[in-house]
Amino acid sequence: MPGAVNRGVEITPPFVGELRDSSECRSSSGALRERLSEDGYLLLRSMVPSDHVLAAREEVLTHLAGVDEIAHPAIEGIVTGRSRRLETVSDPGLFWKSVSEGAALRRVTHGPAVIQLMASVFGEPVVGHDFVYLRPAAPGRALDVHYDYPFFTRKTNRVLSVWIPLGDVPVRDGPLLIIEGSHQFEDLIREVSAIDQEAPSTRKVSYDQSAASFAMERKTRILTTDFRTGDVMIFSMLTAHGSLDNRSDVGRVRLSCDLRYQPQAAPKDERFFGSDPVGLTGDGYAGLNGARPLTESWQTR
Repeated sequence: MPGAVNRGVEITPPFVGELRDSSECRSSSGALRERLSEDGYLLLRSMVPSDHVLAAREEVLTHLAGVDEIAHPAIEGIVTGRSRRLETVSDPGLFWKSVSEGAALRRVTHGPAVIQLMASVFGEPVVGHDFVYLRPAAPGRALDVHYDYPFFTRKTNRVLSVWIPLGDVPVRDGPLLIIEGSHQFEDLIREVSAIDQEAPSTRKVSYDQSAASFAMERKTRILTTDFRTGDVMIFSMLTAHGSLDNRSDVGRVRLSCDLRYQPQAAPKDERFFGSDPVGLTGDGYAGLNGARPLTESWQTR
């Protein structure tokens, strides 16, 4: 798969492969759950109306254009290499909260398409976390490999992650990657399960190595694909994932968002619900990379 790079290291055969498309399972709740159990993830194509996704994309990027981080027309997502955010925004956390709570974005993350899909996966009514992780990744950025468990499971283990590309995200632009079979790596799962999830604040623990090195050590593959507008990825708390490096040759930001869904009847973790959720760090939206200018460097956060 040409262009698959993480931490500057190219991922080459046999350590890279294509995500399995589970779109044919969408009409069967049982088939979706069986495939999720088997693979640890679900890739579903064209699940969200493309006009809804593009409206969310334009909404987010227009905010970033307003602080001189994205060039006009904003929907193209081309970074300027500049930022006036800290000059024009009095509270970066509140700014990012307002962007993350935009009506067009929420129509995607909490709209009928995703709610119905997740209800089918769980086999019962669901609720999405109010706290949304909106991720604009400028060229050169990536998220290191990590598990989401146990950081979103303080109240219930019945939680799934939903990742949505806000526009087309080809491999070269640094999309999501999945470590094949990682939901069955018992030694790593024991390690993350031992983390104290009752600590006042909890942060994701990332593996300090490239995805290529991780895959070679585990004798497995990195799975990814060219994502298209309207696609949805679902994965378990015990599926290791990250992202490829954004290597866009036109300076395009990779824009995506992710959040967690759970059964409506399950206990709710107050950190992720309500009008002012504090999130994993306790700092709310101020604790996310998105609250920092696109010109700043960062690691997984």
